[in-house]
Amino acid sequence: MRTIRVNASKEYDVIVSAGLLDSAGERIRAAADGDLAVIVTDNIIAGLYLSRLAVSLEDAGYRTCVFEIENGEASKNTQNYIRLLNFLAESGVTRSDIVVALGGGVVGDLAGFAAATYMRGVPYVQIPTTLLAAVDSSVGGKTAVDLPAGKNLAGAFYQPEIVICDHVLLGTLPERVFADGMAEVIKYGMIADPELFRMTDLEEIITRCITIKRDVVCEDEFETGVRKLLNFGHTVGHAVEKLSNYAISHGEAVAIGMVVETRAAVSDGWCGNECFDELIETLKRHNLPFESPYGTEALFAAMDSDKKRRGDTITLIFPQEVGKCLLCDVKVNELKRLIARGAG
Repeated sequence: MRTIRVNASKEYDVIVSAGLLDSAGERIRAAADGDLAVIVTDNIIAGLYLSRLAVSLEDAGYRTCVFEIENGEASKNTQNYIRLLNFLAESGVTRSDIVVALGGGVVGDLAGFAAATYMRGVPYVQIPTTLLAAVDSSVGGKTAVDLPAGKNLAGAFYQPEIVICDHVLLGTLPERVFADGMAEVIKYGMIADPELFRMTDLEEIITRCITIKRDVVCEDEFETGVRKLLNFGHTVGHAVEKLSNYAISHGEAVAIGMVVETRAAVSDGWCGNECFDELIETLKRHNLPFESPYGTEALFAAMDSDKKRRGDTITLIFPQEVGKCLLCDVKVNELKRLIARGAG
């Protein structure tokens, strides 16, 4: 079992091991008191793991109730956010009770944002069930829902009480969903640790990614500086997701975004072809896309509402080599040129 301590505005543990689900209740009880636990999950995960979590929570002395959404990015919307807030109110949740997110990034983001804003903040817990959520979205306190104008435009920074990562739960993931998570693993390799490209033990991979994120979040919790490195591939990636109406998954879109940003970096002399070639080879090995289905004009228009934009400037992340990236503030009038070079 691996335990990673996060010392942000709230201190909490991320526990990574096989077989944690059935003891989740006692671990949550040790981190957060209360009477009622509201489990937020989706219709697929509910059929796989909900009953085991509910039993574990009830054995630890919690009453439980369940809020369920449809699986998929389309459910991370303001309608479900308001529905969840009303559900918390109707269930009699108080600030001493707890919200438990059992699912992937959509569930975790939605549950976290509702917890952050209901009664100005109630405790919540992350139990990720996808690789993407395990290595990235469950840690660090970013919570959000999507708006029609773009992804994650309404949200809050709000840290959980504990993150419980039972990587046995990842064994039921379809290949495409597992590959989604590998895109984020590759991102961590590109920005901080090339050894991730060669690791094969899942627990070791998850632990290393979380450790990298922990270190970045503890240095820059509210994304004013170095935490922006974690957005490598995401600025273009979010545009790809939006243009596809989320038919292209988050991980696939991030993979495409990393390729576009790295090709642009090669074109402008920030890094060499060997860095780009290694990225492409690694994406291919994990059955991830490496070509954008959208041209420069469409990508540029879709990026116009990106939340990372500051006035007429947007921050892109350019690799120098595998394991090292730089933050580059780009004027919006220069962005189209870079996209054109990166989109190939």
